[in-house]
Amino acid sequence: MQKSFLTRGRLAAVGVASAAIVAAGAVAAGASDRHRATDVAATATSITSEPWGSANGQSVNLYTLKNSHGMTVTITNYGGIVQSIDVPDRHGNVANVALGFPNLAAYVQNNTAPGASGTTYFGAIIGRYANRIANGQFTLNGVTYTLPQNNGTNTLHGGPNAWNTKVWAATPSNNAQGAHLTLTYTDPAGTNGFPGTVHATVEYTLTQDNALRIEYGATTDAPTVINLTNHTYFNLAGEGSGTVYGQTMMINANGYTPVNVNLIPTGVIAPVAGTPFDFRTPKTIGQDIFDGNDQLVVAHGFDHNWVLNRTGPGLSLAARATDPASGRVLTTWTTEPGVQFYTGNFLVGDLIGTSGKTYRQSSGFTLETQHFPNSPNQPNFPSTTLNPGTPFHSETVYQFSVGGDNSNHSAHSGDRHSGKRH
Repeated sequence: MQKSFLTRGRLAAVGVASAAIVAAGAVAAGASDRHRATDVAATATSITSEPWGSANGQSVNLYTLKNSHGMTVTITNYGGIVQSIDVPDRHGNVANVALGFPNLAAYVQNNTAPGASGTTYFGAIIGRYANRIANGQFTLNGVTYTLPQNNGTNTLHGGPNAWNTKVWAATPSNNAQGAHLTLTYTDPAGTNGFPGTVHATVEYTLTQDNALRIEYGATTDAPTVINLTNHTYFNLAGEGSGTVYGQTMMINANGYTPVNVNLIPTGVIAPVAGTPFDFRTPKTIGQDIFDGNDQLVVAHGFDHNWVLNRTGPGLSLAARATDPASGRVLTTWTTEPGVQFYTGNFLVGDLIGTSGKTYRQSSGFTLETQHFPNSPNQPNFPSTTLNPGTPFHSETVYQFSVGGDNSNHSAHSGDRHSGKRH
């Protein structure tokens, strides 16, 4: 089992204290131990890169992040896509638990000329606005903005040619926190109809505790809306191994946001109690997915936003998924108020994944941490407005372990990052 990972603040404190003591030339025994621990943490992880083709006339790289506990994550600066996540099971056998494609060309094809399964957004950074905005429009400060409709009448995941299709500037590093990749992108004002020029930063860190930490930051020069997430599809038995129906899920939420026929929230926050949407106690994903509930019918399965039980500012427990056969556990922590649990309902068998296997409905699930869909048009939802002078920050951690270790259930409720919007 993996122990709970150190928070960014605690790790930074160790590194700063050690550096100061070394500079002064007065290393006490206890401080020396901390310095050695920091050095070990930095050298136990690594990051390398290799050319991975080109897109939009720009060179694309694939970055490989590793730690000493058998976990490897590959990320490309095309769309900030998490291409694979290799983690061990209870016997030490390593498998890739993220759905994706074997080469860059397949991602570009899926974004520009998708087949029957549509654009899947495998592993990508989603912006400027994750999830759906109804009727392709919203009003901010008395001005109505019109966006392209790329999902029926909705604007989905920022519209066409959004952040999942961009080549991000990448800076790799390896430090006390772990293997680290910083991605930056500037989204010009007016892109897909959104106001304001937004400077975005996404930082991926692979820690020694088998956690993939994602930190999102953004600033704007004019009022706008923002909602950022990562769209990795997980299958804890291994990518291409079949459906996730037998894997268990716990979602730390008493409520969810029901949707209309266009998959837009009605504005109601409904209790999960007594419905198939009650995952407060772990149950298999497939237990209720074929229930005749009208919400499951309209979405072809689970494709809804859960309203998380927040425990104050900082990282709070969002969800925990387990594959009983392999023993792999995925625990998700976030500063966000919601999570979109999606069961790959629109995968129809036309896509071939990294292992050469076909992806079909429920070949994977997503846990897209987020503000709520269509929030710009729902004043009772938490605000997604981003104003000049007030930087946006959000953090999500996907931590892998084996055997269902619950020892870190509340380890991060006091983290210094709140992700609050003003």
